[in-house]
Amino acid sequence: MKRIGLFLLTNIAVMLVLSIVLSIIFSVFGLDRSSMGGLLVLACVFGFGGSFISLLMSKWMAKKSTGAVVIEEPRNSTEHWLIETVAKQAKQAGIAMPEVAIYPAEDMNAFATGASKDKALVAVSTGLLEQMSQDEVEAVLAHEVSHVANGDMITLALIQGIVNTFVIFAARLIAGAIDSATKDENGEGGLGTFAYIGVVFVLEMLFGVLASGVVAYFSRKREFSADAGAAKLTSASQMRAALERLNRGNESQMNSTMMAFGINGKRSFAEFFMSHPPIEKRIAALNNL
Repeated sequence: MKRIGLFLLTNIAVMLVLSIVLSIIFSVFGLDRSSMGGLLVLACVFGFGGSFISLLMSKWMAKKSTGAVVIEEPRNSTEHWLIETVAKQAKQAGIAMPEVAIYPAEDMNAFATGASKDKALVAVSTGLLEQMSQDEVEAVLAHEVSHVANGDMITLALIQGIVNTFVIFAARLIAGAIDSATKDENGEGGLGTFAYIGVVFVLEMLFGVLASGVVAYFSRKREFSADAGAAKLTSASQMRAALERLNRGNESQMNSTMMAFGINGKRSFAEFFMSHPPIEKRIAALNNL
C-alpha cells in the first residue's frame, strides 16, 4: 500500500507541475488549446515532461519503491567486494562511480537507474547475492554498469517521451474529428464533454498498448548491448553462466517502473510486450560474439 500511495502521489504531483507549465506556455505564446498547434504542445509537454521528470526522480523512486539501502560504509566482506567490483567496472567503462545499493527481495535481480551516466545507481537483490556465485554476480554488475555506460536510461526516456506524445496527440486528434463529424450544420450535437473524455481515454488505452510494444522492442535491444558490454568487462562465459543461473531461478518480481534495466525480466505470453529478450536468445547472442 505504501508503494501504491507513493506512486499515486508522485503522479499527481507530476501532473500538477506539467499543468502549470502548460498554462504558462499557452499564456506566453497566446496559443489556442483547441488548435492543431495547441494540441501538439499539450502532447509534447505531457509526453516528454512526464518521461523526463520520471527520469530525474528515478533514483529516489527506485530507493523508495524497492527499499534499497545505499552502501555508504561497507559493513562486511560482501559489501566491500560489491563496492570494489563496481568501482573497477565503472573505471573500465569510463563512467563516474555509481551509488551501490542492496534491496530486500527473494528473486535474483539487479537494476541500474539515474538521470545521467555520472549520477547513477546500481542495486542488487539479497536473493541474487544469496543464490549466485561471485563470478555470476560480477557479470550481473557488469551488465548494469554497461546499461549506465551506454546511456540506456536517457535513450529509453526519449523513446518513451516520443511514444507518449504520439499517444496523447493521436487520441485527441481522432476524438476531435469524431466530435466534429457528429455535429450538425449549425455546430450543435457532437460528443459532449464526458463522451469526448471517454473516447480519448479509450483511444489512449489502445494506442498505449501499441506504444508499450514499441518501448519494449527498444528495451530488448538495449539488453543485448548490455550483455555484450558485460562480456567485455568480465567474460562471455561469466555472462552466460549468470544468464543460465537466472533461467533456472524464479521469475522476476520487480515492478514495471524498474523492469527495463533489471537483469531479469518477467515472462509474457508474447515477446512483443517483453522488456527483456528470452534468456535463450541472449545466451545465443553471447555465443555469436
